[in-house]
Amino acid sequence: VSIASKMVEDETVNPTGLGARDSLRLEAGLCLYGNDLDSTTTPTMGALGWTMGGPGSRRRTEGGFIGAEHILTPEGKFKKSSKKRVGIMGMKAPARGHAEIYDATGENLIGEITSGTFSPCLKKPIAMGYVETGNHKNGTEVMIKIRNKMQKAAVTKMPFVESRYYRISE
Repeated sequence: VSIASKMVEDETVNPTGLGARDSLRLEAGLCLYGNDLDSTTTPTMGALGWTMGGPGSRRRTEGGFIGAEHILTPEGKFKKSSKKRVGIMGMKAPARGHAEIYDATGENLIGEITSGTFSPCLKKPIAMGYVETGNHKNGTEVMIKIRNKMQKAAVTKMPFVESRYYRISE
């Protein structure tokens, strides 16, 4: 509360709402539990393997945590997953949650959008979602069904906007 109070006291700071939070977290490629992650999402599916350390790290080689047997091989490598979380750009209109993702032909359903919005920083629509493994590579062309119209888009790396964190000196 003291941080919020100090910020509001500063006349150059304006309060914002959930819409701003949502666009900022999406630009940063961050997940929102309930939208982009749920109890069935593994770190491999959600592109969150970095939270488990590198290939030779203790956590990956020893396992020893709840669910390790579902996501790690005995050698500490990630097991293959059926889908992967990806960033998507290139569509003309923002793709919202549950919009369908098709292959480049528009014939084969390969995934679903979990979050999407118009990026204030990039001045264009961005989205994240899950696609079948094999369709997750950067640059893969896809079609998104937005309001019953197919729109061209492409899988892209996240974060959409590189972070430029600023630390306040104490």
